[in-house]
Amino acid sequence: MASEPLAHAAEAASHHGFDLAPIVILLGAAVIAVPLFKRLGLGSVLGYLAAGLAIGPFGMGLFSDPQSILHVAELGVVMFLFVIGLEMQPSRLWSMRGEIFGLGLAQVALCIGLLTCVGLALGYPVAQSFVAGTGFVLTSTAIVMQMLDERRAMGLPKGRRIVAILLLEDLAIVPLLALVAFLAPGGADATLADRMAGVAIGLGSIIGLVLAGRYLLDPLFRLLGKAKAREVMTAAALFVVLGAALAMQLGGLSMAMGAFLAGVLLSESSFRHQLEADVEPFRGILLGLFFLGVGMSLDLAIIAANWHLIAVAVVAYMALKIFGIYTIARLFRAGRREAIERAVLMAQGGEFAFVLYAAATAVGIIDTQANAMLTATIIVSMALTPMMMILHDRLVPKTGPSMEGVEAADGLAASALLIGFGRFGQIVSQPLLSNGCSISIIETDTDAIRNARDFGFKVHYGDGSRLDILHAAGAHDARLVIIAVNDRELSLKIAELLRSEFPMVPVLARSFDREHAIELIQAGVEWQIRETFESALALGEKALEVMDVDDEERQRVMEDVRRRDSERLAIETAEGIYAGRDLIHGNAPQKKAPARPGSK
Repeated sequence: MASEPLAHAAEAASHHGFDLAPIVILLGAAVIAVPLFKRLGLGSVLGYLAAGLAIGPFGMGLFSDPQSILHVAELGVVMFLFVIGLEMQPSRLWSMRGEIFGLGLAQVALCIGLLTCVGLALGYPVAQSFVAGTGFVLTSTAIVMQMLDERRAMGLPKGRRIVAILLLEDLAIVPLLALVAFLAPGGADATLADRMAGVAIGLGSIIGLVLAGRYLLDPLFRLLGKAKAREVMTAAALFVVLGAALAMQLGGLSMAMGAFLAGVLLSESSFRHQLEADVEPFRGILLGLFFLGVGMSLDLAIIAANWHLIAVAVVAYMALKIFGIYTIARLFRAGRREAIERAVLMAQGGEFAFVLYAAATAVGIIDTQANAMLTATIIVSMALTPMMMILHDRLVPKTGPSMEGVEAADGLAASALLIGFGRFGQIVSQPLLSNGCSISIIETDTDAIRNARDFGFKVHYGDGSRLDILHAAGAHDARLVIIAVNDRELSLKIAELLRSEFPMVPVLARSFDREHAIELIQAGVEWQIRETFESALALGEKALEVMDVDDEERQRVMEDVRRRDSERLAIETAEGIYAGRDLIHGNAPQKKAPARPGSK
């Protein structure tokens, strides 16, 4: 595995046993590159690819045989598919069937057709054009999921639709790998008897795996669970993944299919979470090793010699894929903005393209040079995605929230003003409403306003940090104002504005922690409560009850805890005020007192 720069180190290490130098270099490259690329907003996948390129034969030359690494690292892909299978509970698949098998299948089918035309237009055979285009259709799950999370869109309807498409693409890799084997030279010329025998062996392997998963795996893990040996459970998890992959391989099918089926079979097992936790570290390391190997395989000489063809392929593939995604999104009644955002976000090729291209190279559909060019095309598209999203956000004008069915706060009058109607505000409102108090409620989340209307709540749209909105919501006539927003900086800003403009109106506030509570008190709120304080005390009191502490002693202990907490909070608030006064008057700040137990 080691090349000339490592020869002396390897020779020296051989006298002392196992050669650790290559492993240390691989891990060191990943440790340096991945955090750097994530910091730059380019994602961990590109970090692994860049690290592999840097240490590979076309970089610093620390490794000369990336294929030997890829053979081991392919187990990362196998485990990745096992984890995907674990998440594919039949009930979840059924609830998302319309989006997965409708929207997802339509997008994949149209994009495969469009992207296959690129290769045909360049004069390549059908099989090569199909494999090249299909690999680019499979979007990068790692990049898209990371960007959805960064944009806080994972739980939104548009985010769920993208996740459904990604699930379909993850599922599609299994039949696509089988199709690559069929398209291989000679793959379609086998005799009918050979085909039937192959199908029978494959079906037998699948049936055997299904039966084993249904009747043997749960009893096996139940037995191992009673032994209470964590390392044995981990070994059993790896045994299941690799055993299922081997069973499929012996049956003439892909290891990936075996791992995926094993995951699906265990998706509703009571040991599912334990299995996922045991496999996850190996999956992550081996998948990272796979990307390192792919980066090492990137032949810069081939790219330099064919840069014009690669540039044409990147532009053509991304443009046609954007067109296909946008068309399907609009056909499935997505809004124009959502369709554009989805198309730009999913325009790149993905990790599974490397798997597909490697399989196509192994069976002779494409040669090594074509594999290098296609791999480079995928990597370039991945690198362009974050930059395209930045460009999208700048060019596509931002729109305000939809006000359909939502009324703005205007001329409201009530005995109490509640600012924020999330999970905390909803609970706060119940005692007041039950007692017949009149409340004006304002909120900035239009979806939450519409949802509240469905449950009989009258909530108006309004930003509590704006003075004109506070006047329109009736803050000047209210007997009290309650701040229940889910944003600590915003709540502090609202408290300061209320103290400045409505000093005679009592303000009650939700605080997030001790530091925030002190800030709110200094901002002039009448009373505040940390959102977890009372619930934590209730749990502590229940713990004393379970431990058979009598009622009188429990009451004394809880009162003492509350009293000491109030005293500490008052002292710390006063210290904060004095420190602030010292700075205002230009005096040197006093040395900070050591933290007291429980002051966080």
